[in-house]
Amino acid sequence: MSGRTAPPSGWPPPDTAVLNGVPVQLGPLSEEIADRYFERFPDDLDRYGHEVARAWEIHDTRHVLSWAIADIEGRADLNAQITWLARLLKARNFPLEHLATNLELAADVAREQIQRAGPVAGRLEEAADLIRRTPSFQ
Repeated sequence: MSGRTAPPSGWPPPDTAVLNGVPVQLGPLSEEIADRYFERFPDDLDRYGHEVARAWEIHDTRHVLSWAIADIEGRADLNAQITWLARLLKARNFPLEHLATNLELAADVAREQIQRAGPVAGRLEEAADLIRRTPSFQ
């Protein structure tokens, strides 16, 4: 049995999300967020393997972006989804500070690349704060 992390499986992330009636392509946004994430945490590429680390980063980030947009549109609860993801990642010994940073990077990219994304970015920043202030995630 290998100690390496397996590539993403299970529920595939969406390709798009609809914000204010406009489809948002999640793939390119997630790629940009992944680039910034691995600039910040290059050791994750060694820890998980380059291909697997990048695949998981893009997979999870596409979900996160879709949840944040759906939250603003009244179709999801970002905090509930992020709490679920944080519990899952904590059980896998993933550093939750990395998740919080990823949420902040996603907020930055959303502000830069999605029209009228201020509320989405704000929700992502609130989710990062939730991770950092929840005692069970420390």
